Amino acid sequence: MSEFLQVCSVNDLVKDAGVAALVNNKQVALFYIDGQVYAIDNYDPLGQANVMSRGMTGDRQGELTVASPLHKEHYSLISGQCLDKEGIAISVYPARVVGETVEVAVS
Repeated sequence: MSEFLQVCSVNDLVKDAGVAALVNNKQVALFYIDGQVYAIDNYDPLGQANVMSRGMTGDRQGELTVASPLHKEHYSLISGQCLDKEGIAISVYPARVVGETVEVAVS
């Protein structure tokens, strides 16, 4: 199991938007939605670029999503599954807020 690492202050995050962070030499996209932090890989597997932190957040039938800024595919912030193309997914990472500090576990 991965260890939680301190990444930033919760005040560094933007509500309903993403920011990029480097955690254990991996680019991670952090999203702060309704008081909860979500962490996914910043790498867009279809666009082949580190851009997911720039995607637009939303939901599809109650599932929180982020749309790739390149090709607009929607990915679940919970499972990482691409909702538009079968068999495509991005990694999701456990994230939490402890006091005012955002922590993420990346293996």
